[in-house]
Amino acid sequence: MSKSPKETKKALNFSAIVPARAVDEIESQIRSMIANGNLRPGDKLPSERDLAVQLNVSRNTLRESLRSLEYAGVIEMKKGGTGGAYILPGSSSAIIRGVSDLYHLGAITPEQLTEARIWLSEIIVRVVCERATEEDLVNLEENIEGTKQAQEAGLFEERQRLNREFHLILAKITRNPVMISMMEAIMEVTGYFIKEIGPRDNPYTLPSRNRLLAYLRKRDVENSVKEISTYLGKLQSTYLEHWAKTR
Repeated sequence: MSKSPKETKKALNFSAIVPARAVDEIESQIRSMIANGNLRPGDKLPSERDLAVQLNVSRNTLRESLRSLEYAGVIEMKKGGTGGAYILPGSSSAIIRGVSDLYHLGAITPEQLTEARIWLSEIIVRVVCERATEEDLVNLEENIEGTKQAQEAGLFEERQRLNREFHLILAKITRNPVMISMMEAIMEVTGYFIKEIGPRDNPYTLPSRNRLLAYLRKRDVENSVKEISTYLGKLQSTYLEHWAKTR
């Protein structure tokens, strides 16, 4: 039987809050405690009642702050006998939401999104040439085969899913969480962009993927970078052309 999570026994000295800035100040204190190591992933915050007393705020104000932290991916609110607010391990969810919001609000244009995608992909394939294992390359090969089958069957959504997966496999081969998080965010927003313009025939994805895989197997950095850059440049020009027609 797994152990029940325990509320952290560390001395967490929360300070009384100025009402006008209460929600922001609560978030700031909790984030600061995470930053200095007083709170770690898996730790449980004091009960809502105790925390509200320590902070000198109403429980409604506290709940608003906790909801904001939950949305940001900092904590998880659990129900039941072991319920409460728990500190989460780091994830890219907040980055994804942030970039998605910027796109939907018009702060990021499709042109800027595609430009950033090309730059990031060029960096990633350089690292992949150095760090890819045989297992990594097999995963890419299997993804390419799945994409071929989806394209032949006319399965747009499956093809889109596999396309996202292909770029995330490349990012994960870097073993760098910053690269992975950035690519996850870019591919999430790219998905919205592609849905806006709808299904399109794309005869050059599979040939390009096969060429890229061959270059990666040879650890050919120059041609790997050239291939991903040329492919994405051509693809994004096509996407942007179709997107402009929908405006």
